[in-house]
Amino acid sequence: MESASIAHPRPGAARETSEHGLARNAIGFGQGLVIALASTAPAYSIAAVIGVLVLQVGVQAPATLLAAFVPMLFIASAFLYMNRADPDCGTTFSWVARAMGPWAGWFAGWAVTITGVLVIGSLADVAARYLYLTVGWESAAASKLGVMILSVVFIALMTLMCILGTRLSARLQTALITVEMGALLLFSVVALVKVFSGHAHAGSTKPHASWFSPFAVSSAGALVSGLLVGVFIYWGWESSVNLNEETENPVTAPGRAAVLSTVILLFTYLAVSTAIVAFVGVKGTAAFEDESIFGAIGGQVLGSPLDKLLLLAIVTSGLASTQTTILPASRTVLSMARARALPSSLGRTHMRFLTPHVATIWIGAIATAFYVIANTINENFLFDTITALALLIAFYYAMSGFACVIYYRRELRRSVGNFVFMGLAPLIGGLILMYLFGKACVDFADVNSSYLGTEWLGVAPPLVIGLGALALGIVFMFVQFAFGDRSYFARRGFETVPPEVASGQVRVAVDTAGAGRDAT
Repeated sequence: MESASIAHPRPGAARETSEHGLARNAIGFGQGLVIALASTAPAYSIAAVIGVLVLQVGVQAPATLLAAFVPMLFIASAFLYMNRADPDCGTTFSWVARAMGPWAGWFAGWAVTITGVLVIGSLADVAARYLYLTVGWESAAASKLGVMILSVVFIALMTLMCILGTRLSARLQTALITVEMGALLLFSVVALVKVFSGHAHAGSTKPHASWFSPFAVSSAGALVSGLLVGVFIYWGWESSVNLNEETENPVTAPGRAAVLSTVILLFTYLAVSTAIVAFVGVKGTAAFEDESIFGAIGGQVLGSPLDKLLLLAIVTSGLASTQTTILPASRTVLSMARARALPSSLGRTHMRFLTPHVATIWIGAIATAFYVIANTINENFLFDTITALALLIAFYYAMSGFACVIYYRRELRRSVGNFVFMGLAPLIGGLILMYLFGKACVDFADVNSSYLGTEWLGVAPPLVIGLGALALGIVFMFVQFAFGDRSYFARRGFETVPPEVASGQVRVAVDTAGAGRDAT
């Protein structure tokens, strides 16, 4: 098998569907950017972690989020260049298979997919609870069964939206992210105005330049712990790249959307975290260990009824991220199935809607089953699952960075730009994330890191859940090898990018991209 074949664009060559049977040109750059932003669930993410983050680093919480942005930007650079060479909807799966071989590619694809499956229920759960709170139905919000039923309904609805079409999904995401980002912006501006005018919370404090300096964090250990939190809060921006085959200008637009989304997220998180810490103070912020902080201080900042906007932002955040987590997971499964790394039946696309309906239904069904079982066992099990996600996210982001360095290895000495953006940045990003992966393994061994407060196999449940999920992937990989089509595992790997593609002179033909397609 050779490297990806390349082709000059030909007039009239555009087709209705991509290599994987997906709708071409379903969305544009702007809609891809919206999906990238929505996937991170900004309102929920910042509300969920700000208390823990302030407990670790104090007023340097914004600085820690700034530091966490660096490896994210570096990995986004890897996504940009790998998508240029291989605009396959399987992204990390396809790229790692090309650069590091089929076994590593399969494992990376599993990490992407299982991460989505584990978190979908938790996101829907947040949306359900906060919808009840938004409409003032506190008893339903406190009811485990009531929240669970609505969560399952939300997962089903978002799964259906994903099947009905990417264009329709993008329109819904645009509406949801507008509400979410608008509420966060309004909150940040009003909170800071009240702080500087002396009308804020009794424990408020005015922001200082040192709040934005990672070097002002009290210890390296605290900074590293904060970076681990940052891995979760930025996660999801790559969803735009998973929709590359359905995006106009699939070779360039999805990668640019991914990079730009990380920058927008940075400024959003800096503004909101600064506003919260300034308005409530360190002790007040650190008292919140979950996403309830907006509900607690929204009335003091915005007053009634505008404080409901913050609750609504959490709802839209959870809903949007539920849908945009299903999208990349299903595309990864589709790509793996078409590459014969999974049963071929999972690679079917709907003839009318041109979406991977089989993979989407499976993702939605498995995510629902996991959520119901986990929530029935113990509600805190879901929180431990979210904690464990940092392991999986750091792993497959790091693999993506390393894949870029290997795939572009022969181009790195051609220019300073190549060396920095195709090699050095992805390598540093990957190394930082692998270090955080190891740090998380050490931290999660401590029983105190568990919401369950119990010990499994001598360590805390998040470590067992995270490593267990990866280990399960190894089992399924060998099952696929033993009983499935072995042609995928015969791939050579360690390919190199065609020089013409690396320089941008020639764009790879989307129809010949993909881990499952040998070049001709």
